[in-house]
Amino acid sequence: MTHTYLLEPGTWIGSGTFWREDGEPMPAECRTEVTHQNDCWLIAGSLKVLGSPPVEFRNAYSIEPPSKKAGCLRWSSENATLGKVQGTFSVLERSIMSVYSCTAAGYHGAEHYDRIDAEHYQASGVLLLEARRLSSWEILLTREAVPAGGSSSDSGRPAVPRIATSGS
Repeated sequence: MTHTYLLEPGTWIGSGTFWREDGEPMPAECRTEVTHQNDCWLIAGSLKVLGSPPVEFRNAYSIEPPSKKAGCLRWSSENATLGKVQGTFSVLERSIMSVYSCTAAGYHGAEHYDRIDAEHYQASGVLLLEARRLSSWEILLTREAVPAGGSSSDSGRPAVPRIATSGS
C-alpha cells in the first residue's frame, strides 16, 4: 500500500472534533501543506478549534528525508506553546504513527494517521503533560484536488524513494 499523506507533496484540509482537558468536545478544522525539498521535507499546518473564543494552533515541522529502506522519519518543530518538539513518523502498512516529546517541559504525545484511501486519512492524536491528558482530537483529512493541468509532483524535485513499511 502506498501512502499519500506525508510521502507525497500536497495540501490536506480536515474537520472533526477536539477535546479539551475536561473532556468537552468542540468542532475543529485544519489545513496542512506538505512540501518536499532536496534537503528536508516541510509540514506547515494549523488546527482551529471553533470554541468561544476560537483558538488556532500553528505548527511547522522539518522532516529528514528518508532513505530507500527507512521506515521511520525524524522530525522537529518549534511550537509557541510547547517549545522545541522532536518526534518520529513511523510508516506502517495501513497507517502512519507519530510519537513526539518536548523533554524540557514534560510534554509528549502521539498521532495516528489511518489511510482510508489515497485521498482520505483519519487522524487521531493526544497531547499529554507528564501523565495528564491536555487535549485530544480526531480529524478526517481530505487531500485538496490539484488544479487541472497541474500536479504536486511537477515541482522538478527528485522522485520520492519508496519507504519500506512493516508489511513490505
